Amino acid sequence: MAKMYGAQQRVQQAPSNPLAIKTKKFSLEKNKYIGLCMRQLFSNQWKWSFLPLALIVGNVALNLTSVYKNYWIYIFIVVGVIGYVLFWLIQFTGITQLAQYKQLFDKYRYEIDSRQIFMKISDKEGGMIKWDMITSAYKDKDAYVFTMGKYQFIHLPFNVLTSDNDRKLLDKILRDKGLLL
Repeated sequence: MAKMYGAQQRVQQAPSNPLAIKTKKFSLEKNKYIGLCMRQLFSNQWKWSFLPLALIVGNVALNLTSVYKNYWIYIFIVVGVIGYVLFWLIQFTGITQLAQYKQLFDKYRYEIDSRQIFMKISDKEGGMIKWDMITSAYKDKDAYVFTMGKYQFIHLPFNVLTSDNDRKLLDKILRDKGLLL
């Protein structure tokens, strides 16, 4: 049996709420997970991009004034930036290969209401996530993304919602919770 994190505990399912939004069963694709993690990394650490830029501008100024001519710094900065991005890409790709993270990519069916989110493996078992665990949410071009922490999120594609009314209800729930503007 796989481990569940935080408030995601395997519980015997209570009777489902008839007003809950019920999704189709789906799984998160590994490439989509890697892309979302890289997107979150860049959005969290964009300020650090000014460091290599400042080093390049400083070096150009030194070269133009003939105070100190060096060209190796350009190569060093490019290799450093590429190495940093590759390091994180390898980390996120490695997560998709580890056995303890296999449950991230299992098929789940979600039941969402104003109290909680149920992640159902089957009709009898699943996990529960309270809304206070969701730190933010946003609409992507093809999905809702609920962020729970650093590189932890729920990705709900629009095509797993059963109707347009479910999409409108989910929008309303997210606005009422203050997660979607």
